[in-house]
Amino acid sequence: MQRLLFLPLFLFSALLFAQKPSSKPNVIYIFADDLGYGELGCYGQKKIKTPNLDRLAAGGLRFTHHYSSAPVCAPSRCGLMTGRHTGHTYIRGNYELGGFEDDKEGGQMPLNEGAFTLGHLFQQAGYKTGAVGKWGMGMANTTGNPNQQGFDFFYGLLCQKQSHNFYPTHLWKNGEKVPLNNSFIRVHKPMAEGDENYEYYTGKEYAIDKMTEQASAFITENKNKPFFLYLPYTLPHLSLQAPAEAVKEYIGQFEDKPYRGQYGYASTRYQYATYAAMISYLDKQVGIIWDLLKKSGLEENTIIMFSSDNGATFDKAVDTRFFESNGNLRGVKRDVYEGGIRMPMIAYWKNKIKAGQTTDHVSAQYDVLATCAELVGIKPTTATDGISFLPTLLNKGTQKKHDFLYFEFPENGGQLAIRIGNWKGVKRNMKTNPNALWEVYDLAADESEQNNVAAKHPELIPQFDAIVKREHRPSHLQEWEFVAPKFETKK
Repeated sequence: MQRLLFLPLFLFSALLFAQKPSSKPNVIYIFADDLGYGELGCYGQKKIKTPNLDRLAAGGLRFTHHYSSAPVCAPSRCGLMTGRHTGHTYIRGNYELGGFEDDKEGGQMPLNEGAFTLGHLFQQAGYKTGAVGKWGMGMANTTGNPNQQGFDFFYGLLCQKQSHNFYPTHLWKNGEKVPLNNSFIRVHKPMAEGDENYEYYTGKEYAIDKMTEQASAFITENKNKPFFLYLPYTLPHLSLQAPAEAVKEYIGQFEDKPYRGQYGYASTRYQYATYAAMISYLDKQVGIIWDLLKKSGLEENTIIMFSSDNGATFDKAVDTRFFESNGNLRGVKRDVYEGGIRMPMIAYWKNKIKAGQTTDHVSAQYDVLATCAELVGIKPTTATDGISFLPTLLNKGTQKKHDFLYFEFPENGGQLAIRIGNWKGVKRNMKTNPNALWEVYDLAADESEQNNVAAKHPELIPQFDAIVKREHRPSHLQEWEFVAPKFETKK
C-alpha cells in the first residue's frame, strides 16, 4: 500500500518541480532592421508613435552611445552573433547570392563553419535557443544554416532579398519551406499607371505577424526552462508595406504623397503614412511579446534588449529628412558616420535594471556576446573584441571601457571609422584613394560631425593608423580588401 501511495506522490512532486520557471534569466534580443537613431519617441521622434518601446525605455536603461558592428545588414548581424568587429569578422559586407525570384533564392555569404555564436554560448549554458526573423548569413544548405550555428529553432527569412517583400510566398522553419497564402510579387517592379495597381503589392499573410506567432509559441513552449530568443524583425526596412489598418492610423496626419516604385521597392499610395505605420507595427510586436512575458509570469526573470542593425535607409523611397530618422546625426545606412552606425539601444529587466536610467557608456553590438557570457557564467570558446556592459545594466561593479571602437566597411567606396573617447576618425573612398586622409571629429562638441578638425589635432592621426595596422586582418574575399598597403596587415 505504501508503494502505491508513494508513486503518485513522487510523480506529483516531479510535475510541480518541472513547472517551476527557470532560475536562470531568459534573454530576448530584438533587432530592428534599418531603424534610425531618431525613430523612437524615447529618442526624440515626434511624428511616429512607439508607446511600447517608450515604456520599455522608461522602465529600464536607454543607451545614447551604442553602435552597430557595421552600417549594413549582414556584417552587422555577423558582428552581433560572433562578438567581433569588422576588421576580424568573416562577413564584412552584403555579399549577395542568387536572385529575388523564389527559384533563385540564394541568400548571402554564409557564416563560416566553426564560428562561435551567441546561440552556441547559450546552448553551452543549458538554454533552449531560438531565432525568429531575418537571418541573412546563409541558406539552410550552407555552413550558415542557423540550426548549425547555435539555434535549436529557426523560423523566418534566410535570404535578405526575400525580406524586401513583407508578403512572401514562403518562410523557412528549421530548414524547410513553409508556404504562406501569398502570390509572388515582383517587389522591385515599378507600378503601372492606375490606382488599382497598388493592390499588386499586397498579400494576405503579413510576414511580421507570422514571426510574432512563432516567437510567442517558442516562449510558451520553453517557459519552464531557460531560453534565449533572437528576434530580428524586418521592420522598418523597405519595401513600404504594412497592413491597411496600421496605415489607416496615420492617413491624414501628413501631407502625404504616393510612391510608384521609381527608386525600387514596392509602390504605395501613402508614402509617409506607410513608413510611420511600419515602425508603429514593430512597436506593437514588442508590446505583444512583453505582454506574453507578463501573463506567463516570466517578466521578472527575462532581460529584453532592443536595438537596430544600422541607421535609417539611404533610399529615396523613404523621406528620412522629413522624419528626422537619424536625429541630428550625419549619414545614413552604408555610412560610417554616426547616422549609419549609432543605434538606439534599450535594456529592460524588471527589478534588476533600475528604471528610468540613461547611460552614455560607449558600447557596440559586438559587446553583446561578452555581456551575455558574463550574465550566464560561460566563457566564450573563441576570442572576441567585446567588453561586457553587464555592470552598466545592473549598476554593479566596475564598468570597463573600450580603448577604441573599430569599423571597417568595404562597400560605399571603402570606409574606416575609429572612435577613441570622444574623438572620431573617418576615412572614405579608400578603394579609389588607398591613402585617403583621416577626417577627425570631436563628438563631445560636434555630434553631427560637421567640423573636420584633423589639421588642429595631428597627434591623433598616428593613433588611428596604429589601430588599423593592428586590427585589420585580411579577408577571405579580395573584393573586401581595401586597406592601404602601408598598414602591413597581419598574415
